[in-house]
Amino acid sequence: MEDSPRAAGVDPAYARVLAETDAPLPPILVHRSTMRVIDGTHRLQAARLKKATVINARFFDGDEQAAFILAVKSNIAHGLPLSLADRKTAACRILDVRPHWSDRAIAAVTGLSHKTVGKLRRRSSGEVPHSNAHVGRDGRVRALDPTQGRRRAHELISSNPTASIREIARGAGISLATAHDVRHRHRHGEDSSPTATQGKSPARASARPRLRQTEAGDPGTTPGADNQAAMERLRSDPTIRYTESGRTLVRLLDGHLNDRDEWDQVARNIPEHRLELISELANARAEDWRQFAELLQKRKR
Repeated sequence: MEDSPRAAGVDPAYARVLAETDAPLPPILVHRSTMRVIDGTHRLQAARLKKATVINARFFDGDEQAAFILAVKSNIAHGLPLSLADRKTAACRILDVRPHWSDRAIAAVTGLSHKTVGKLRRRSSGEVPHSNAHVGRDGRVRALDPTQGRRRAHELISSNPTASIREIARGAGISLATAHDVRHRHRHGEDSSPTATQGKSPARASARPRLRQTEAGDPGTTPGADNQAAMERLRSDPTIRYTESGRTLVRLLDGHLNDRDEWDQVARNIPEHRLELISELANARAEDWRQFAELLQKRKR
């Protein structure tokens, strides 16, 4: 695809891996009006290597801008992921053609953090038009003043203390991480705004751990969303899904709760007489995963 977000083009080694796979591969995605491959260039190359004369395909009927955005989104969801440089370049292009999209909406498409997208937006030095509101990843239009969402979340929690984090975030138009922070502040009698800690002593202000948002190769993504996106990439990667060890790994990783609300609910409902036992088991499993992570790190050296 000439308009591909992948600057380096097809990776021959990855195409050969796909060509050696006996299982049927998913259909490629083609832009009907231009007949360019939106998603599946490696699958197409694999078919050529196998001397195949036919390949399954699906068609997309949007315009070229929408086709490019879909290509970016598809290539961070499965298969060989886009490089960090490719994702940043794609984000800059999307900022140019969709300036009204929020940082989080563009981050969801490009696999970057919303903080990184925000930096790219500011770096545009006025070349990208700005507005007083953004369209979020869920399609809702939100004001750029974050304090409004925090105040609304505080009101929702006050009126319904049992509301889940997702309900609070959805009702207030804020992220899950922000909703977590507001509920924590509400429970401790603190102001819903993060500026409330500015007048407190350093020990008080730093007593609550802040959510550190991280991304491979680039700081700043939401942990829960990042984990879910990573799992989707693993499930869709043919080099993982078509091997027994790969499927075993996905089952092990997928067996853990990803939503902090679910962890909170499970913890609250464990009987008192089993707290110590389950705590010991959790620590043991955590140690197993730590050792597994160390094995992976050793392979990288």
